[in-house]
Amino acid sequence: MLNLLTSFAIYVIPFVIVLTLVVFVHEFGHFIVARWCGVKVDAFSIGFGPELWARIDKHGTRWRVAAIPLGGYVKFHGDANGASAPDPDALGAMPEAERAVTFAAQDVWKRAAIVFAGPFANFVLAIAIFTILFGAYGRMVIAPRIGALEEGGAGQAAGFKAGDLVLSIDGAPIDAFSKMQEIVAGSAERPLVFVVRRGAEDVTLTAIPAWREVESAIGKIRIGKLGLRASASPDDVRQEHFGPVAALGQAVVETWSVVERTGKYVGGLVSGRESADQLSGPIGVAQASGQMAKAAYKVGMAPFLSLIAILSVSIGLLNLMPVPLLDGGHLMFFAIEAARGRALNERAQEMAFRVGLAMVCALMVFSTYNDIARLVQKLTGAGS
Repeated sequence: MLNLLTSFAIYVIPFVIVLTLVVFVHEFGHFIVARWCGVKVDAFSIGFGPELWARIDKHGTRWRVAAIPLGGYVKFHGDANGASAPDPDALGAMPEAERAVTFAAQDVWKRAAIVFAGPFANFVLAIAIFTILFGAYGRMVIAPRIGALEEGGAGQAAGFKAGDLVLSIDGAPIDAFSKMQEIVAGSAERPLVFVVRRGAEDVTLTAIPAWREVESAIGKIRIGKLGLRASASPDDVRQEHFGPVAALGQAVVETWSVVERTGKYVGGLVSGRESADQLSGPIGVAQASGQMAKAAYKVGMAPFLSLIAILSVSIGLLNLMPVPLLDGGHLMFFAIEAARGRALNERAQEMAFRVGLAMVCALMVFSTYNDIARLVQKLTGAGS
């Protein structure tokens, strides 16, 4: 019983904290822009299902916390539900003054701004967290010098040797081992031309990174690897410190890097280069949250905060996908409305929302199945 309670505390509590923060920021983005646009907000909910706590503010918005902490929603006046599906009967029965403050009555650009504000808030949260991390901790930079090679790896086959200092990849200058890793990770099975300094001379090498499955903060991912390890010499390590402006700039770069990596994975998933069994669901995120929370006791809050930033970017990007029910689906409908001069008919929108709901539910079920399969494999030791 004690072990069960301990596991609950280690994994579930950090998961709830992480998801609640990311969801709150996302929904607050919708909420605050809706207020700026003059839209009445009926409810702001963190979680779904039975209500645990609620209060109504002076504007008539019901702030609520529900029992199932797997998301949240903002319900605008005149909508049938938290997915911003309009309620034609309710809208038709409203006086003109009341209808004017509904989401459906706003100009298309205002509705688009309100919808986009949710994912945008997720990106802002990630940038804010990375800014704090860069400002507080700086960044450890390891020179792009090869310390060791994996036996039989792609790097060894290409002719790398311990002590080589990488100067450039495909003509782009390299000043850190992490930069080299980033390029290699996104270039599996694609030839890369390296210029390395070996002793007093520069040598050109061509290497083809091999696919490798690795653990990440959000589950297993496949990336390109050469089997090269960084130098452990103190002479090849330096600590960079950033002022507020420089930390913000680095945070924007880091956030965009997460966007690029996620975009490449989604693109690979669509093209068939990536496997869908790498997708992680709530259980995977809970495991990652617990691991980062445990790491916080040893190395501080940086890993835990980084996970929040990465998850925030991931949720922002997921919501921008052009799937009905998600924010990207609404934006797609608004673009069609702007181009046609009128919205799609109610029947078409209703069918699209049903398809979107089925897709989102299927994704949740599939990703949760992946989480359970990986958990069972880990517990049984299969595949080790």
